[in-house]
Amino acid sequence: MNRQEKLAVIEHLKEGFTGSTASFVVNYQKLTVVQMQKLRRALRQQGGSLKVAKARLVKRAVDGMEGIDTLEPYLKEQIGIVFADKDVSAIAKVLRDFAKENEALKLVVGRMDQKTLTADEVVRIASLPSREVLLAQVCATLQAPSAGLARVLNGMILQLLWTLKQVGDKKQDGAAVQENEQNEQVD
Repeated sequence: MNRQEKLAVIEHLKEGFTGSTASFVVNYQKLTVVQMQKLRRALRQQGGSLKVAKARLVKRAVDGMEGIDTLEPYLKEQIGIVFADKDVSAIAKVLRDFAKENEALKLVVGRMDQKTLTADEVVRIASLPSREVLLAQVCATLQAPSAGLARVLNGMILQLLWTLKQVGDKKQDGAAVQENEQNEQVD
């Protein structure tokens, strides 16, 4: 690889770090080519990508990048950088599941929202529901008080109607009794 190609790789990695929602460092040392292709395909389906470069080039890419330079101590051996563009938990799930199936893949560290994440924290993120499920749960939580109020008000209206019906029935019974008494007096 000549100097221009190395500079292009470094620039591409910098763009990946700045343009992604989260990034994960993985050790892929004993993965086969077929396994790597399978991992890349699974990541692409969830809006992520895997970039492989020499650790020295990745160190140069993160050098001087505020917040991202905390990854530097973890950049050794054969590493790959996974960039998550959309749903971070979906990418973390892909990595967790793939690491369970293929022991050669190791989660090293992650980076999200200016915070460095350990491998255990990445696994914890993977256990979160998807973004759509979380949004649905928030909507249900916000909707619950108004739905409860609507049920209470509906119950009060039904109770009022039931009371009015009973009053009307009593008046009809009272009018019927009066009419019977008047009819008996006339006879």
